[in-house]
Amino acid sequence: MEIKLFQFNPIQENTYVVYDETRQAIVIDCGSLAEHEHRRFQQFVADNHLQIKHVLNTHLHLDHAFGNYMLAHTYGIAPEAHKDDEEFALRIVELAAFFGIEGDIRPQALGGYLQHGDIIRAGNMEAHVLHTPGHSPGGLCFYFPDEKVVFTGDTLFRDSIGRTDLRGGDYDALIESIRTQLLTLPDDTAVYCGHGLPTTIGYERQNF
Repeated sequence: MEIKLFQFNPIQENTYVVYDETRQAIVIDCGSLAEHEHRRFQQFVADNHLQIKHVLNTHLHLDHAFGNYMLAHTYGIAPEAHKDDEEFALRIVELAAFFGIEGDIRPQALGGYLQHGDIIRAGNMEAHVLHTPGHSPGGLCFYFPDEKVVFTGDTLFRDSIGRTDLRGGDYDALIESIRTQLLTLPDDTAVYCGHGLPTTIGYERQNF
């Protein structure tokens, strides 16, 4: 499995393209906002002859979802996320204005809902959906057991956890999600976060 990281938009959000030797790909949290970011993303997909099979969102805060409209209208793949976060996607223009973020921002409807226990497949890859509310009501993580990799969005960071002071945040729920859904994974599981550097489950368990 190959993992390509992009850092997009003024909030420096981590967007991931995950693919394997079949050239089938999964996009996780596409935050591209500016036109040059869209072009950089599209060039990478073209250069690597990738076929995007799924567009997944760990949550639908605007910095993780700016690129969903571009993906849907360029590749014909609508995003998938938890239903409890759908409101954020529908209000993305309003929320961007509230936070003073400018650009060609457009809402994109979800193409499907994800819930705990779902399995997402592309090529030879298999991602298990973990519901991890706390940072947002519909927070999800995507665990690839064969590759020992988990994408945690803003649930868990290196040496930190997601903020819970935004609409729908819940500190106790976040701690419970991390303890029951993430810290139960093997120590050598690589953690790719929604912002900042990667870490491992073992490292975060020692610090939790």
